[in-house]
Amino acid sequence: MSPIQLLVSDANILIDLEEGLLLSDIFSLPYQFSTPDILFHDELEECHHQLVDMGLKLGVLTSETLCYAEKLINTYSAPSRYDCFALALAKQEKCPLLSGDKRLRKAAENEGVIVKGTLWLVNELVTQNIISISKAQEAFGRMQAADRRLPWDKVDLLLKNLE
Repeated sequence: MSPIQLLVSDANILIDLEEGLLLSDIFSLPYQFSTPDILFHDELEECHHQLVDMGLKLGVLTSETLCYAEKLINTYSAPSRYDCFALALAKQEKCPLLSGDKRLRKAAENEGVIVKGTLWLVNELVTQNIISISKAQEAFGRMQAADRRLPWDKVDLLLKNLE
């Protein structure tokens, strides 16, 4: 049996999925989800404390990775410091980063880290028969109503291709 792939998430992906009412569904995917412990405690714990009970793992950055995160913070002015922690954790764990933030995605690509986003996750949910296409449509509708910043032209194309 092959090991379950780890995916490190920034906060915006988790918020997208919560707005779409898909948070519990993603933990049915054959992936392990993680976020930096400092990001969770500072940005998510107060309103999203249930994530750990759902299966979110809190990643700890090594001292070497903390130095790398500091380098990222000084190199890239646009991603937040928490975004840089997520990128550093993905690099530390040698796994993909989940992010929809354009500036973080660009930094990750520059650092040689694979990036996946909300559309990829929803596609995985549908293709692995965890949710229906209609549930995906409803989820994207809720995300759009909540003013989540997704590439809506690509959302339309994804939904069309899934049908």
